[in-house]
Formats: sequence, C-alpha cells, structure tokens
Amino acid sequence: MRLDQPIELKNLPESDRSYDPVPPGWYAARIHSAEVKDTKAGNGQYIKVRYDIVGPAHQGRVIFGNLNIRNPNPKAEQIGRQQLGELMRAIGLAEIQDTDQLIGGTCEIKLDVQAAEGDYAARNEVRGWKHGGGTPAAAARPDWAKADAAPKPAAPAAKAPPWRK
Repeated sequence: MRLDQPIELKNLPESDRSYDPVPPGWYAARIHSAEVKDTKAGNGQYIKVRYDIVGPAHQGRVIFGNLNIRNPNPKAEQIGRQQLGELMRAIGLAEIQDTDQLIGGTCEIKLDVQAAEGDYAARNEVRGWKHGGGTPAAAARPDWAKADAAPKPAAPAAKAPPWRK
C-alpha cells in the first residue's frame, strides 16, 4: 500500500533495546504464552514457554524456555517433567490439562547464560523456578483464556411456560 508521505530513516528514532542476555540471577516473571511443539526429529514434544520479566530489574525483557514432556531419551524426558513440576509448584497449579492454564502465572525464574556457540549468540537459559508471591496462574490468566479452559456449567432445565401444567 502506498504511503501518503515518504518516511526518511534520518527522522526515525533509534532503539535503545538490548538483545544481550540478562545477567544470571533470579527474576520476577509472568508466563505470557505456552504451547506444545514437536521436536525437530518429530519423535518427541516440548512445551515452549515465553516469560516476560516484570521487574524490577530488566522489566519488559522476554525469555524463552523449553520443557521436554515426551522424548525418546528417558533421562531427557525425566528432567523436562521435573522442570515442569517445579514450574507448576512455583505458580500454584496442581494439575494442567492445557498449556493455556500456565498463561498468566507469576513466579521467579533463575536465569543462566549459555555461551555463544558456532553461529549462535549467547542466550539466557531458565535453570530454576520458585514461588514469587505473585498471582496463581488460574487467577491471573486473561479473561479469554479463562473462558476457554473453564468447565462449562450444564444448561438449566427448561421450565414449562406458566400456561402449561
């Protein structure tokens, strides 16, 4: 679509955002999204989680983490499930049936920095979860997520109109 006026680069602001990893340590975070993905090999699954750091330090930074839930390597699956258990305990969930139940959960995440390797830059890795005194996931989820995950009440029994007996 054609612009109604030209936009010149010299008139645009520069970003002050850093894409360097956040320093190692514990950070207050909220789960923004969580979805099940197939592994590249196609023989396993993991939950891809997006955490938003809520502060005070590094507020607004986004961290991604993966939790193995199905893997042909039993040890990798066991570690992933232990990590999922730590996350669920940290956000106050005893059971999940849908990854949307994780959304909105707040906790503290322990970040480490994985060194650059080959073509890949250094990046953060989530190494731990603990309760951060925030809101449990079920209460913090957006209304649209609550509506989808909440069990639907049974429809009330139809009453006969007053003129029928």
